[in-house]
Amino acid sequence: MSDVSSKNEKQMEKLIQVLEEQLAHSNQQNQELSKQIESLTQQVQHLTKMLFGSKTEKSKYQPDGQGSLFDDDDSSFTDPEHTEEQSQQTISYTVVRKLSKKKRNDSLRDDVAVEVIHHHPENTLCDCCQHQMAEIGSKVAREEAKFIPASMMKVQHVEHAYECRECKRDVSQPAQMKRGKAPHLAIQRSLAGPSVLAKVIYDKFVQYLPLYRQVKEWIRHGLDTNDKNLSNWVIRVAEDWLSPVYDRMKEWMMIKNVLHVDETYAQIILRSDGKSGQTNAYNWVYRTVPSQGPIITLFQSSLSRARSVLDTFTQGFKGTMVCDGYSAYGNLPNVTFANCWAHVRRYWLKADSKNGRIGVNYCDQLYRLERKFKHLSPSKRRKMRKKYSKKIVDEFFQWVDTSPFFGKSALAKAAEYTLKRADGLRIFLCDGRIEIDNNPAENAIRPNVLGRKNWIHSVSEAGARANAICLSLAETAKSNGIDFYEYIKKLLTDLPNLDIHQNPEILDRYLPWSKMIQTTCSKP
Repeated sequence: MSDVSSKNEKQMEKLIQVLEEQLAHSNQQNQELSKQIESLTQQVQHLTKMLFGSKTEKSKYQPDGQGSLFDDDDSSFTDPEHTEEQSQQTISYTVVRKLSKKKRNDSLRDDVAVEVIHHHPENTLCDCCQHQMAEIGSKVAREEAKFIPASMMKVQHVEHAYECRECKRDVSQPAQMKRGKAPHLAIQRSLAGPSVLAKVIYDKFVQYLPLYRQVKEWIRHGLDTNDKNLSNWVIRVAEDWLSPVYDRMKEWMMIKNVLHVDETYAQIILRSDGKSGQTNAYNWVYRTVPSQGPIITLFQSSLSRARSVLDTFTQGFKGTMVCDGYSAYGNLPNVTFANCWAHVRRYWLKADSKNGRIGVNYCDQLYRLERKFKHLSPSKRRKMRKKYSKKIVDEFFQWVDTSPFFGKSALAKAAEYTLKRADGLRIFLCDGRIEIDNNPAENAIRPNVLGRKNWIHSVSEAGARANAICLSLAETAKSNGIDFYEYIKKLLTDLPNLDIHQNPEILDRYLPWSKMIQTTCSKP
C-alpha cells in the first residue's frame, strides 16, 4: 500500500509540474498577445487618424503637455477679478472709428498695357434749347481685365545671296559671293522654334500639364502635332542643349560641402534591367544651402534606391549631407551624414500619448530656437546652438535613454529611431551652415511628386532623364528669381549657335545666377 501511495504522489507531482509549466507558458503567451493587441490597436488608431484626422504637423500641445482650450490668448481670462468697489467706477472714453478700405483679392501689375475706352453721350445737343453741349469732365467708371489669347505665327528664314558683278566680269578674278546665314535651330529640320519648345517645357514642368493634354491646345492655335512628337522634342532638347547646363550646375554643386538629399519613387515602363514597369524607379534630389552661394537643385532619375546611385552621382563631393534615416545614407568616403529632426518629431507625434507629447515638446523647443537663429550668420548660429540648443538635445537623449520604452509600440519605435541616429542628429550643433532638418530637400522634391500625379509615368529611361534635367533647371531658376519660360527660350535661342562643347566655360554665362541671365530673364 505504501508503494502505491508513493507512486501516486510522484504522479501527482509530475502532473502539477506539467500544469505549472503549461500555466507559465499560457501566461507568457497572454503577455505577448497583450503586447501584440496594444501594438495593433495603436496601428489602427494611427491609420484612422491618417484617414480622417488632421494632416498638419503643427504642434497642438502646450509646453506643459496640456492642450489649450482656446486658439488665441484672451486677456479677459487672465485679468484679476474686479471687486465690488472697482466695478462701480465709471470710465468714460471716446471711440474713434477708422474706416478701413476693403482690400481687393485681385489686381493687375503696373507693367500691364492699358487700353482706354471713352464713352460719350449718343446725342450732345441740349434737350432744352438744342444747342451743342460742352464737356465739363470725365471719370473712370470701372476697370476690367482683358485676356488676349496667344496666337501662332509661321516665321520664314530667307537666306539672301550676293555676288560681285565687277569681279564676275573679270575672268581672271574668282567669283565673289556672300550668303546670309539663318541661326541654327535647337532641333534641325523641325517646326519647333525656341518659343514653342520653351512653352511645351514650361507647361509640363511648371504648370504640370501632361503632353497629351497640351496637344489639343496646340491644335487650337494652329500647330497640328501629337503627344509622341512633343515627347521627342523634350527628350532631344534636354539631351542636346539642357544637359550641358545641368552638368555644369552639377560641377558647381560638387564644389560645395553641404548638401540636402532625398528621394521618392517614380515609374518607368520600359526598363533596361528587365524588370516590370510596375517596379518602382526613383528620383533623387540634391539641394545646396543658401549660405554657400546661389541655391542649386538637381534631380536624378535612377532605376533603384541603392547606395551606389548616391555614390556615383556625388563622386568627388566632400562634406556633410543632410538626409533622413534611410540606410543608403552612410559609409561614403569623405562624407558625414546629418540626420533630420523633422523625421524624429514625426515618430514622437505618431505616439499620441503623454510620453509622445514630451518627445514632441523637446523637438518644438529646438525649432523655436531655430526660428530665432534663422537670420544669423553660420558662425553666430553655431555659437547660439552650442549655448542654448545643446543642453536641450542632451536632456532629450538622456530622457529617451532612461525611459522604459520596450516592445513594438509606437513609443518604442520612436525611441529606437531616435537613439540609432543620435550621432547624426547632433551634427547640426557643430556647424551653423547645416539646417536642423531635411525640409529644404523635401520641399524641393514636391514638384516631382505633383508632376508624377499628372503625367503618371515615363515611358523610357531617356524620358525620365529628360524630366529630371528640366525639373532641375525649373527649380534652380525659381530659387534664383528667374522666369523659367524666358530662361529656356534664351537657352534654346543662343546655345545652338555657340561652341559650348569645345568651350564649356561659355555655359557659366547661362547659369541661372549669372549676371546676364539675371538681367534678361528675371521675373517682373
